[in-house]
Amino acid sequence: MVIVQINYTRPDMPKAEWEARYTDDRARQFLAVPGLQWKIWLDGEEERRAGGIYLFADRAAAEAYVAGPIVGRMKANPDITDLQIRLFDVRERMTAITRGPVPGLPMAAE
Repeated sequence: MVIVQINYTRPDMPKAEWEARYTDDRARQFLAVPGLQWKIWLDGEEERRAGGIYLFADRAAAEAYVAGPIVGRMKANPDITDLQIRLFDVRERMTAITRGPVPGLPMAAE
């Protein structure tokens, strides 16, 4: 399993205008991303930082996502600056011990 962490600085605009961009349809497009188990949406209002944490079934799926059209649109979007993309392997045993929400990992005995 692989985590993709994406962070960026969003434009300086009124919060209502920024929030209007977060539609249900925008979220639903991620349901069709191959290998994606889940996404957590991030927003740091004071610093204008936003992004997501994504869990992929494997590195190939994670790398395909990073090289694919959704991230490509982010890279081309002039409203997004300081785009940072990182990939991490999941330490599965340790994550299971700390009850990480990772599909397929057994939960550790308490």
